[in-house]
This record gives sequence, C-alpha cells and structure tokens, in this order.
Amino acid sequence: MTSGCPVAPVRPYPFGAPVGVELDPMYAHVREHEPVSRVRMTYGGEAWLLTRHADVKKVLADQRFSMAAGAGRDVPRPTERPLPPGGLISMDAPEHTRLRRLAGKAFTHRRVEALRPQVTAFTHRLVDDMVERGTTADLMEALAMPVSISVICQLLGVPYDDRHIFQSFSDALVSTALSPAEVQQAVEGFSGYMAELVAERRAHPTDDLLGAMVQARDEDDRLSEAELLMLGTGLLVGGYETTASQIGNFAYLLLRDRRLYEQLVADPALVPGAVEELLRFTPLSTEAGYARIALEDVEIGGTLIRAGDAVVVSVAAANLDPEAVPDPDTLDLTREANPHIGFGHGIHYCMGAPLARLELQVALAVLAERLPGLSLAVPASEIRWKPGLLLRTPLSVPVSW
Repeated sequence: MTSGCPVAPVRPYPFGAPVGVELDPMYAHVREHEPVSRVRMTYGGEAWLLTRHADVKKVLADQRFSMAAGAGRDVPRPTERPLPPGGLISMDAPEHTRLRRLAGKAFTHRRVEALRPQVTAFTHRLVDDMVERGTTADLMEALAMPVSISVICQLLGVPYDDRHIFQSFSDALVSTALSPAEVQQAVEGFSGYMAELVAERRAHPTDDLLGAMVQARDEDDRLSEAELLMLGTGLLVGGYETTASQIGNFAYLLLRDRRLYEQLVADPALVPGAVEELLRFTPLSTEAGYARIALEDVEIGGTLIRAGDAVVVSVAAANLDPEAVPDPDTLDLTREANPHIGFGHGIHYCMGAPLARLELQVALAVLAERLPGLSLAVPASEIRWKPGLLLRTPLSVPVSW
C-alpha cells in the first residue's frame, strides 16, 4: 500500500488546454503508471486524481467520499468560485436521496418514452427548416440547441421564448473565466426569474414538473423554498446544456470520419448502441471537476487516501480504460458490451440520463434518415470549441448536404 506521500511528482492540473474532443495523452500515462496520482488544481491546492474505471466507480458509489464536505469551501477545485452548497450535486444522502426521489419522477423510462413522438416530430420540423433555407447550416444553432431546450422547457413547463434567459445563465454556471461576483450576479438574476415562474404556478397550478414541485412545497411540505428554486434551476439548466453539447460533439465525430455516419444511414437500428458508444468515447468535461472529500481513511487502488484529502475523478479517462473496455480508443458503433460511466455512477448518477438518451437517439436517427448525404462544410481541423467552459461545446458545426 502506498501512503499519502507519493514518490511520483505532483502535476499541475488540468494537464493542458482542451483540444476539441481529444483527451490529453497524460491521462493514459497516469492511468497506466499512476492511477491514483497527485495533482495541483487551478484553485485550492492538491488533490488525488483517479483515472481507472474500477477506482472511479468505487469512489462515485462510496459515501465515504463526500461532495457536501467540499461545498462552499476553499478545497481543490477547477474554478475560482467554490462548489455552491445546497444543490443536488453538492448534497450527500439522505438529503440528496429525498430531493432526487421527488424530481426523478419526471425522468422515468415510461414518462420519457411518452415524449419520443413529440421530440421526433419537432426534430423533423427543425430539419425541414434547415432544408428550406438551403443546403448548409450550423448544426448547433439549427438543431442541437433547439431540440434540447424545447424538450426541457416542455417537461418543466417553461416558455420556450424565454430560452435566452437560461442559456445565458447556464453559460455563466459552466464558465471558468467569469469571476465569482459575475457568477453570483447571474445566479441572483436567474433566481428572480425562477421565483416569478413559481409564483405563476401558485396562482395558476399546472401539471408540468415545476407545477408538481410547487405542489410538493405548498401542500405536502416536502420542499423548502430554497430547495424548490434550486431544483427548478438545476433541472432547467442541466437538462439542456450537456445534451446540446453532446449532439454537436457526436455529429462532429460521426462526420469527421463519414464511414461512421454512413453506418447509421445504412442501418438505423445501430443508433441506440451508437449513442452509448459515443457517450463512452466522447469526453464531455474539459477536466475532472469538483472534488469529493474523504471522510475517513480509505484505500483506493493500493493508495491510502487520508481523511480530509480531496479526490477528483476523470470519467473520460475511466471510459477509455482497457481493463474495462477492449480496444477502448476505437469508436466502434457496433460495440455490444459497453460499461461506460458517461452519466456517472452512484447516488449522483445523472437523473436526466433517460431524457438525454432519448434526445441523442432522436437527433442522430432523424439526421441519418433525412440527410443521408450530410457532411462537414469545413475541414474537421477548423471546428472550434467554446473556450473557458467546463464542458466541451462546439462553437458551431457547419454542415452541408
């Protein structure tokens, strides 16, 4: 067993500026040689970085590693602003379990599948609009963002015309460039917007998810006012930003090597499995994210992590672990066994995973059906990603057909 004082160097983290959807080669090096390695985060000091699939899953499922213990504190982290306390991501059980059980009712397989015809019809209309305007488009603007925004608006009962409000707020939340004061200003502004929506639900009850949460607050007394606003905000923002980014990332990967896209055109039945493989292969985050704090001494991968130590996990590196996935660096749309953790693991497993899967499947299926000749309108090397974000999001994906 290695003690808490490693011989290996403490490396600055992140390892380098993110380049598209490529993972820095240092992840593969440390996964093979130092799977529990020491890194110095941008803010807050040193942490343990985990990169092997088995180790990452263990920490994500082990409640001895606490998100709440680091919330609001000057612990190792990727942004100047600490992880805000009071949100689902910063909660541990049992508080997290109670809130997740309530909000999770909106994301059951049956309820999400009931949305498939509407999402499919809306996506077809978007493609209709693309075709009517010509033979080129930006896939981010024309399809990725409208699909994900419209779905979460419908689920929560938020006006689609207000999408610019939460787009700006979401960008602020995932920014690594804004100051804490700027982020706080965005938070306060959006909280005011959410408070107005809640007031409307109280005056005029609805059967959407936000209306149901208001009822839980007012009639069943299961939600505090702060929890109600937090849940509504988190679901609204988290329900669109990540999925829109991945639609763009997936399209880029499939069109960078058109043989992959042609596989989907030739065999639409491949789409569900292709989505799982793309989730495994595509690193969504630009770095490991916020730290969990060890509540007691725990051995991980032969290394003793002391109580109070910060631990960050790289899901992207874990998904490319050859011990978990054969030939992991190959994007294989026909892969059958796929134990990826693209949606996380444990109590913080992504609550919106069924909805994200639905949107990703529909987007790829409709594109393959309607635009079999789709291709990148610029060389792949010219695609650029938004800078200063925790998510890998294309600035645009110019396409032609």
